[in-house]
Amino acid sequence: MRTITLLLLGLAAIAYFTRLVRGPSLPERVIAIDGLIVVGISAIAVHAMATGRGAFLPVLVVITLVGFVGTAAAARFVERSDGTERPDGTGRSGVPEADDAR
Repeated sequence: MRTITLLLLGLAAIAYFTRLVRGPSLPERVIAIDGLIVVGISAIAVHAMATGRGAFLPVLVVITLVGFVGTAAAARFVERSDGTERPDGTGRSGVPEADDAR
């Protein structure tokens, strides 16, 4: 059962890596990196379950938190770089737009 699970996780990693390389947009690449993190975490968890040792489980929690913060930061970056106006009325650079300066 462990072999089948790791094989399926390997296939998922290949699919996510393909999405990472082919893109075409930044949000798709961020999702691919997040998916690779999830596949890696899952592989470590499967190994921990198969061996009965939970030595790496605290590491999984840290990797999960780092992955979440990285995804949230990337989402914030993508949101600000899409060329739209910020909620406070400023443009992408944080400087009021020319129409607002009058």
